[in-house]
Amino acid sequence: MDITTIEEKSYSGKKVFLRVDFNVPIEKGVVQDATRILASLPTIRYLLQQKAAVVIASHLGRPDGQVVPELSLKPVADYLARELGQPVNFAPDCVGPEAKKMAEALSPGQVLVLENLRFHKEEEKGNEQFARELASLANCYVNDAFGTCHRAHASIVGVARLLPGPAAGYLIQKETQALSRLLEKPEKPFLLILGGAKVADKIPMIKNLLDRIDMFITGGVMAYTFIKAKNWETGACKVEESAIPLAKEIIREVNKRHLEFHTPLDHIIADRIAADAHYFPTERGTIPPGWIGVDIGPQAIEEYTDCINRARTIFWNGPMGIFEIEPFAKGTVELARALANSKAFSVVGGGDSASAINRAGVADRISHVCTGGGASLEFLEKGTLPGLEVLKK
Repeated sequence: MDITTIEEKSYSGKKVFLRVDFNVPIEKGVVQDATRILASLPTIRYLLQQKAAVVIASHLGRPDGQVVPELSLKPVADYLARELGQPVNFAPDCVGPEAKKMAEALSPGQVLVLENLRFHKEEEKGNEQFARELASLANCYVNDAFGTCHRAHASIVGVARLLPGPAAGYLIQKETQALSRLLEKPEKPFLLILGGAKVADKIPMIKNLLDRIDMFITGGVMAYTFIKAKNWETGACKVEESAIPLAKEIIREVNKRHLEFHTPLDHIIADRIAADAHYFPTERGTIPPGWIGVDIGPQAIEEYTDCINRARTIFWNGPMGIFEIEPFAKGTVELARALANSKAFSVVGGGDSASAINRAGVADRISHVCTGGGASLEFLEKGTLPGLEVLKK
């Protein structure tokens, strides 16, 4: 899509309101996974090289409009200072007199990180007055928070409408280019791999991709909803009962288009979800009463790997099992390795999918790993997002 980029603007002497997605895990004041911070460093460095003063805004977690000390962005500011090799100022709020004073005092080449946007309920409500207060801290706008672009929040849409010449940072450019490639004449065969939990959340995206894909394989919890839709036994697996009619509709559409559609040939089943559980592979695609599916089985791994090897375009969202528990991680890890060895153009959706790719140690061999799961799914459904619409030329 045709959006304005930072290379098309001049930032010398400007004060930039930079919206990023620094929603990272923090424990005891220490950043545990800096992937999202590192992803926006090229944009931050570019703006600083352009002699801009940069006011950085982000959310963290779900404080629901309350001040939650554990969700402060102060540890992120400290981490960013180390990465940039320069001091990073931190404002104790994102609006108000103190934030305003600190933003006004910024000189070219300096950075200010604002406190968590979601400490104010007005952020998620897209409140116009709150957006005006944020916009008053700068004189131009750059968005590099792809993972939040599907939300019409004050800092995503409101500020962009108030400040002149809103533009996309490097991360948003990378994300939209990779996902657009899946929508605009993808190289065939195109393989869709879906795992994770909820089927209903992914139905609109699946429907939009049905005319583009050639193969569709499922794993994780959502596979059991499709298995149930086939009238097979699912044991004690979690099934999204309300989504069974939707799953049946997808199966009918897949058959009508003569696409390859696979649910697991076999499963790893356990008596409970725990590292010390009793578990073993089934011999067929059904699951006996009282047992829980926790991973795809050896036959499914072999079949799915063959699909990956034949594909030339691949989109993967959602793990194949409960990969956080070592005995149940094999399916996800094996497919991640197959994806890394594939010659296909490969895109992995954010969230658990990105964590799984990192766990397998192959993130650097995937064509593109998205930083936002929900945003990537909505982009593949609609071809745009609220946060991108305001960046259009």
